[in-house]
Amino acid sequence: MHARMNHPVMVIPDAMNVLQSLGNLTKRGLPEKLLELVHLRASQINGCSVCVDMHPKIARKAGETDERIFAVSAWRDTPYFTDAERAALALTEALTRLSDRADPVPDDIWNEADTHFDEAELATLILAIATINVWNRLNVAIKMPVGVWKV
Repeated sequence: MHARMNHPVMVIPDAMNVLQSLGNLTKRGLPEKLLELVHLRASQINGCSVCVDMHPKIARKAGETDERIFAVSAWRDTPYFTDAERAALALTEALTRLSDRADPVPDDIWNEADTHFDEAELATLILAIATINVWNRLNVAIKMPVGVWKV
């Protein structure tokens, strides 16, 4: 398999640095395992095979268990996640599926996240969700093959 084109972050000068810098900012404000769950869930929704392959590997390196990684797509129906993780995953789904409902981020989802994260953590979480969605869209658009990005 080959990508349709060179990756946009390699074509546009400084794009890689900008996206990596934004991603690095989010690593300072939230636990890595939580971020990887968020990255995986958004990537599953967006059908980004590169990220669905990569983020479980990163999560494992951060100490995440296979049991929890395998359950991310069914997080509502498993006992493996904390209330804070569930709130982050719900917010991830809402922000990734903006056009799926009239109120993309309903108050109940926002309020639940707000009870578990302070303002800086919420800002970080929102930036992390937005950033993984950018990566997903870039990879899906060019049909980036799995295995090109090494972790």
